Amino acid sequence: MEVEFSKENFLLPEMKYEYLDHTADVQLHGWGSTLQEAFEQCGVAMFGYMTELDYVSVESCYEIEAKGDDIEGLLFHFLDELLFLFSAEPFLVCKKLEITKFDLDNFEIVCRCYGEPFELGKHPQGTEVKAITYSAMQVVQDVEHSHYEVFVIIDI
Repeated sequence: MEVEFSKENFLLPEMKYEYLDHTADVQLHGWGSTLQEAFEQCGVAMFGYMTELDYVSVESCYEIEAKGDDIEGLLFHFLDELLFLFSAEPFLVCKKLEITKFDLDNFEIVCRCYGEPFELGKHPQGTEVKAITYSAMQVVQDVEHSHYEVFVIIDI
């Protein structure tokens, strides 16, 4: 669902992700000072693998919802909803994600996705992401040091 937002004073977060080699696929590694931030970073990493985010403008905002049965299921469904947003109309490529609801009791997420529709002439074509996988998925929570990490293998 498209939502309205203001472009005034719009700041992009620091990038806290990397790509790790994996046999025939790629592993996304996102981190942050909260688990919510680690999820956001992992989502942005996925978009960054599909195109160069420096070419993406923030022109529109869509809101997605995801639910899971556990923390790994929540991460899987969150990334799957983001992949659907890219793969179907509006073909949105996101430069920033803002999780507005992060309910770990009921395993629910509501996220605002900021970006623009993907255009071949404007956005360099990266690698197609076919699917999210549960393979070697990890959610690491170091509450004592406020450090959270997520690892997800995507099928390319």
